[in-house]
Amino acid sequence: MFFDDYTKTGKVYHIATINDLHKILEEGIKYDDKVTYTEKYYNFHQFIDHNRSVNIPSWVKRSQAIFASMNYRSAPLFHSHSVVLGIKIDIERCWVANENRANQVYEPFIMKEVPMFKKVEGYIATKGISLIKEYWNTSLSFSDNLKERKDLKNGYDAEVLILHSIPPQDIEVLYIISDHRVLTLQEWQSIFCNDEA
Repeated sequence: MFFDDYTKTGKVYHIATINDLHKILEEGIKYDDKVTYTEKYYNFHQFIDHNRSVNIPSWVKRSQAIFASMNYRSAPLFHSHSVVLGIKIDIERCWVANENRANQVYEPFIMKEVPMFKKVEGYIATKGISLIKEYWNTSLSFSDNLKERKDLKNGYDAEVLILHSIPPQDIEVLYIISDHRVLTLQEWQSIFCNDEA
């Protein structure tokens, strides 16, 4: 694994663009405080919420979640100009689901608006709905996941749905991705913040 386990660190990991870092460090993170939330994700999250299982607690709403990872299996390929944040969470207000299932539906869901890809609506109505049902049926509370550890099973790409705002004091900058280099905060500062730069 890329990071030490949650049981050692007490942190999950959130990726953000460097453009949002100042605001994050000043104000924390809320589920709807980014422009991309409405432009890129809101309708997709609503679609997933609309197709959730009846056994999922009412407070678990993907459309009101901040997303994080419990870990990465190997050295991940992060987008340049991003930051990796270590976040402390209230585990009683978090849920874990298999991101792979949602990812298999995201592209068709977005592409259905492009006329040449209109036929993906058939995929969404059949395979897509089935994948979303599986997403919810294999999900569980963060606490239950710590006992069951689905996040460590092959094929289960655990995403953490954080269903509370995150205050600045619970956020730590761990890495800055600079031109495809994954640099610790200290490494980045030694390159760009010294007198010789």
